[in-house]
Parts: sequence; C-alpha cells; structure tokens
Amino acid sequence: MNASLAWKAPPVPFAAKLAAPRSATGSTNGIALHVEGLDKSYGTRQVLRGLSLAIEPGAFVAIVGRSGCGKSTLLRAIAGLENAERGTIAFDGRERNGLHPDARIMYQEPRLLPWKRVIDNVALGLERGAREDARRVLAQVGLADRADEWPAVLSGGQRQRVALARALVHRPRLLLLDEPLGALDALTRIEMQGLIESLWREAGFTAVLVTHDVGEAVALADRVVLIEDGAVTFDEDVGLPRPRTRGSAVFARLEEAVLSRVLRG
Repeated sequence: MNASLAWKAPPVPFAAKLAAPRSATGSTNGIALHVEGLDKSYGTRQVLRGLSLAIEPGAFVAIVGRSGCGKSTLLRAIAGLENAERGTIAFDGRERNGLHPDARIMYQEPRLLPWKRVIDNVALGLERGAREDARRVLAQVGLADRADEWPAVLSGGQRQRVALARALVHRPRLLLLDEPLGALDALTRIEMQGLIESLWREAGFTAVLVTHDVGEAVALADRVVLIEDGAVTFDEDVGLPRPRTRGSAVFARLEEAVLSRVLRG
C-alpha cells in the first residue's frame, strides 16, 4: 500500500469480506488490470507521473482526488481514449492499445441517442435479434416498462440506468465508471450506487470508479486509491462488510479518514 489510514476497519468474518466478487455461477469474471509507469502530458503540463496501479480481477476500486489530479486521464488511458507518452497498460497480463473488447465505459452524461427508443439505445451495436438481451438488462436496472419510451421523457436517473444497461448488455469483464452519478440528486445517486453494487456482485466484473464523492467511494469500493499530482499517493482496503450501512459510526469514521487524507494533499 502507498499510505495508511489512522483509522482501521474492525475485523469482520472471513465470509463477509469481498476480495473479488463471484458471479451467480461462482466464478470471478473480471479482468486483471495492471498499469505501470504511466506518463501523460498536455503541452507543458504533466498530468500523469509514472503512475502504477494493479487491480485484481473482480475487484471494485474507487479513484479519488482533487480536480485536475489526473484521475479521469488515467481512466481515459485505460479506455484507450488517451495515449500515454510512457508506460504500459495490461489486461490479463497482455499489453494492448485501445479499449479491451470485454470492457465498457460509462460517463457522467448518459449519451443516449434522442432519436432512438430506450430499447434501441441499449441494443446499439448488438447483432440483429439481440433485443431480448436488451430487454433482459433493462429489467435488471428496473426499466422493463420503459423500453419503448423516448429518452426525452425519462428522468436523469432513468437515463443513467439506460446507459448502465447499454454497458451491461455486452457482458463486460471490465466496467469503467467516469463519475456517472455526479449530476444526479442525492437520493437518486444512492439508489444508483446500490444498483451498480448489486449488478457488480452478481456478474463479477472488475469495476474502476472515478469519483469526487468520498462517501460514494467508501460505499462501493473494495479499495480507495488517491491520485495527487499525477501519481498514486494512497491506496487502502476499505475492509467493511457488504451491504454497507451508511449511517453507522464505523462507516462515518472511515469516510472522514479518507476525506481528511484527500484534503491534506
């Protein structure tokens, strides 16, 4: 680990710990991700400085940090949307350029096509006849009855559910989340966090979440990683059993400890 918290989570029963989720079939479906020595600059400003990060298959990792620290740049580099000047990104031990075919990314904006119905947005890019898969995933995110609606009539939270369904219909082994809940109201955001966690636990994919919300990071992640000035300066296991109780004293203490570390940078 790169740093340690003054607060430590109390021990929990081994069965309650979740190092890597298991799908309904009992297998871990996630991709192992390894970032080594990543450098990235925009003009004269260096955004990533030799950044290294290893993520086990099936883990849920949250990346936090101040605006401009490089966390979204890292996610975009993993997604193949940014080219690093130096360093490597490996999926399951194999280096590659561009997004892995078994990976999907979800953004802060749902990015739905307004001229296509919900079902067609979810089925975008699928083979003909795959609409049943799209309907199945819409049911998973609680929108089975909105499949034939237009995106314009949905609420912000519902549109993000459609975006999540569009990512999950491809059965990804890696889901990249670039602050997808940041624009939602507090109650909808908590509801969406619970949905993402339940689907992650069921499917067993690897999840990497970029967020400004420390409470969200503690609620969802196995590990919280802090990026400062383009490098990882803090990497700590959350260590709380699932499902997590937000109102508990132990949750609040951990959230405060992580937030204090972020603000100290």
